[in-house]
Amino acid sequence: MSGTSGVENTPSSTRALLVVLILAVFVSVLNSSMVNVVVPVIGEEYGVGEARVGWVITGFLLAYAISIPLYGRISDFYSIRNVYVIGLLVFALGSLVCALAPSLQILVLGRVIQAVGGAAVPALGIVAITKVLPPGERGGALGLIVSSVGAGAAVGPIVGGVVEEFIGWHYLFIGSLALALVLIPGAMRVLPNGGHEGDKNFDLTGGVLLGLAAGLFLFGITQGQVEGFGHASSWGSFIGSAASGVGFFWRINSVERPFVSPELFANRAYVAAVLVGFFLMLANVASLVMVPLLISDVNGLSPGVAGLVLTPGAIALAILSPMTGRLSDRIGVKKPILAGLAAMLASVVFLSTFGAGGSPYLVSAGMLGIGVGFAFANPPTVNAAANALASGEDVGVGLGIFQGLFFLGGGTGPAVIGAFLAARREGDSQAINPLYLLEAAPFSDAFLMMAASLVVSLIACSWLKDTAPKDANR
Repeated sequence: MSGTSGVENTPSSTRALLVVLILAVFVSVLNSSMVNVVVPVIGEEYGVGEARVGWVITGFLLAYAISIPLYGRISDFYSIRNVYVIGLLVFALGSLVCALAPSLQILVLGRVIQAVGGAAVPALGIVAITKVLPPGERGGALGLIVSSVGAGAAVGPIVGGVVEEFIGWHYLFIGSLALALVLIPGAMRVLPNGGHEGDKNFDLTGGVLLGLAAGLFLFGITQGQVEGFGHASSWGSFIGSAASGVGFFWRINSVERPFVSPELFANRAYVAAVLVGFFLMLANVASLVMVPLLISDVNGLSPGVAGLVLTPGAIALAILSPMTGRLSDRIGVKKPILAGLAAMLASVVFLSTFGAGGSPYLVSAGMLGIGVGFAFANPPTVNAAANALASGEDVGVGLGIFQGLFFLGGGTGPAVIGAFLAARREGDSQAINPLYLLEAAPFSDAFLMMAASLVVSLIACSWLKDTAPKDANR
């Protein structure tokens, strides 16, 4: 998990706030990744196939991506503290349902409840830091928060593999329940309680349309992976997503008090940060899902070993993220982001060339490079999004949309790369990478697809505003 050493030089009230937010974000995000390595075991226990048991992951990601922007908007009008605590309570309830689930259907329901509550944690954590700290002081704090997001995503498969191997997967959710209940008193004590004064009504229709656009998009990708992209459930979902997106933009341009101001999407620096974050997270989470599959299917090793392969990257991520957040306060966001994206790009090309079908030690080295790169790119990207937003009512919803699309990228990555992997397996053709000489060509090609998403992030990075926050005129 992320360290808290970067909090030592902050005031005690801010330090306490950060400790609570770091722990809460880690626990929440852990649940979006810890199930990945135990999904086959869950399927065997309930006697269901891969397509149906996949909803344990997909249901969580769908509800997570849809809920985060709504929480962001709610935080512009209501007490962050109250909404945050309600989110933790709902998350705890979902954890209890998952721990006691007698069937796959109940387990998926519990995961959805977990996500609806847990989405409050990263969404409102970033909003709280942005509202409490001024520009120029946010980077280190955001780095700590974001490090726990990345560490939760990276450590989740490790925890899942170890817990399943020794005591069983049900205990993953019992642990989440206990941690959530412990965090609630701390959240009530340290989170800011203020809300927007005045009319607290907002455009719920616009928020629902935005959520549908994100949710149907992710559902279409998931169904494409399971049923094929030519299946009606896949392309029909894409049509529904596009229609919802068009309806959302029509809505925010036609009502007096829209869910979010249309000017937000004319903010070039903000849109660039959203694009960088989406494709950055796509590659990162795809690698965290593909590597356990690689280690299991090709190397024939256990989930516990697959988790250990991810450990060096998780440690690097936790240690470096707070430093890179502070660095982006001093020198601006572009240089750390470019360095991080370059490191991730080099690492996935390395995995494509030498890791797919190679030694687990080489795979672990590649994941170390991805962890280092993600640590350099991710906190400054969040900092860039926060600094691109003017102070006012749209800070919460702007950061909520950013975080929602960030996690949507995380949900999209494994589905898209997984579908590509399956297609390459069926094709039984040579690797696209001309330097690849081993016997797991589909996995080599999958890592090249991740490289393509990182290239898109590099292109979008050129549009970021690089003024250091402390020098920005806000």
